Amino acid sequence: MRAWIAPVLLAMAACHSEAPPTETTAEALSPAVRINEIADRYYEWRLATMPETAYFAAIELERHDGIYDNSLVALQEEHAFVDGLLAEVEGVDGASLRGSPEWITYALLERELQSLVGLRACRNELWGVNQMGGWHLAYPQIASLQPVDTPAYRDQALSRYSKMPAMIDVEIENLRTGIEEGYSAPKAVVRRVVAQVEGLLAVPAEESPFYSLARRAEDPAFSQSVRELIEQQINPALERYRDYLANDYVEAAREVLSVTANPNGAECYAASLQHYTTLDRSGREVYELGQSTVAANKASVIEMGKSVYELSDFVEIIERAKSDPGDRFATREALLEFSKDAVRRAEQEMPKWVGRMPEQAAEVVPFPPHEEGTGRSAHYNPGNENRPAEYRIPLDKPEDRSRGNSESTAFHEVWPGHHLQVATFQAIEGLHPVTSLIWFSGPGEGWARYSEALAEEMGLYTTVTGPILRRAWPARGMVVDPGIHLFGWTREEAIEFMMEAGRFPESMGDEMVDRIAILPGQLTAYDSGGLEILALRRQAEEALGDDFDIREFHDRVLENGTIPLGYLRQHIEEWIAAKQD
Repeated sequence: MRAWIAPVLLAMAACHSEAPPTETTAEALSPAVRINEIADRYYEWRLATMPETAYFAAIELERHDGIYDNSLVALQEEHAFVDGLLAEVEGVDGASLRGSPEWITYALLERELQSLVGLRACRNELWGVNQMGGWHLAYPQIASLQPVDTPAYRDQALSRYSKMPAMIDVEIENLRTGIEEGYSAPKAVVRRVVAQVEGLLAVPAEESPFYSLARRAEDPAFSQSVRELIEQQINPALERYRDYLANDYVEAAREVLSVTANPNGAECYAASLQHYTTLDRSGREVYELGQSTVAANKASVIEMGKSVYELSDFVEIIERAKSDPGDRFATREALLEFSKDAVRRAEQEMPKWVGRMPEQAAEVVPFPPHEEGTGRSAHYNPGNENRPAEYRIPLDKPEDRSRGNSESTAFHEVWPGHHLQVATFQAIEGLHPVTSLIWFSGPGEGWARYSEALAEEMGLYTTVTGPILRRAWPARGMVVDPGIHLFGWTREEAIEFMMEAGRFPESMGDEMVDRIAILPGQLTAYDSGGLEILALRRQAEEALGDDFDIREFHDRVLENGTIPLGYLRQHIEEWIAAKQD
């Protein structure tokens, strides 16, 4: 998917796309050698053309001056390279790789390339205004991660960020082209991005997130150069982008939330569902499974409400949970410390539930000021041997934040959720490095959703509201996402459906709707994946009986990373069969 990431060493892409191995040569190689050779080229190409991805995948780079070429000409060369590589992957006998690290490489790479091809229907490059993960959010964060400890690294930093203005100007031109061809982001999303960019511009250069380059270097001359770069190049380009969005683009942007308002919107939505979930389910199938799951969850909440509150009406139970004054935070500091404590407690319990406990640390850190109140959600960033992983949380409006929801989110993002998942995979030996660049929401977010329930099984919740509210929300994304994109739900209908769950305060309803609007299909992945992992666990428990080991099951689920769910099912079923022999 074309997102924010900027530029390309096109020579490498062209070389690889024009000169793949000959058919004779390819046939002479073993499947393992072939898939590793293909993976090598994809890995090299990805880091050369999109070096920014390395910082979010915790990959070390030799140079730090590249920026993604977001031009439409470069995009066509990208398509040619991907098409050629996909043809090669599909020519590999993946079944023969079963049980080897190369099988993981094959499974991830095949689906990754198929998704890149399928998502072309969306033409994201023509309406890439994204309040959830746009370039205007990524580059400030990269500035805090980019090395500046040597003169060469400092020169590279200046080189990279001096290229930003040209990249921003190309982004504006791409949006203009999108309007001409009928593509646009929703107006509400545009306004959110304008607010985020204004947040970057509202502070002096020394307080800009880009100035973290200078703060970490302790080099007066470099600091002066960074300041001048911000004031004379970066900020003026950001102003051009903001002014274009606020004065021109928003007026032409679509009122309709559904991606189907764009050309090829239905095809885009189908491709997005497959990309995020890694399952071949139609939007209607996702919608119907979501409805039945929501109904089952509501029944469970009612049973808990009878026990805890002596109430049997779902809405009354949720309102009671939401109105509990002890479930709110008085200060930002209280919210931060509560989240840190939840992470600490979960980490201490993990060895009872997994056989492989990663050593990598995870820190809880607040959002930077320019990201607060803009609709961006709490999220996890992987670490590596040089820096810890981070769980980033917003601290604005602590009085609107639920302790129960804060616990379930911490468990989702850190232990036993994403951090366990990512750090475990990073620690496995023998994996091709390309596997660290590929992430699928279905298995990835599916594990994290499963972890919210697992945390209750582990006895981690300290609140009454946590177990209630964590049941009230799941699978609603499977309903409201296709509701908006396929069935024409209005903003009001979507908010009403989500607010009934009590997971979010009403002030966040609009944020969630705009998230769904700009990331079609993504919110369905959590429960699509979580339900699949739970189904596999139930299948294993039934088949193995007393031989079922929860620690071993979790290790099996986690040991291949975020492989597509069909491959995960195959893996678990083979494990079950092996244990039965």
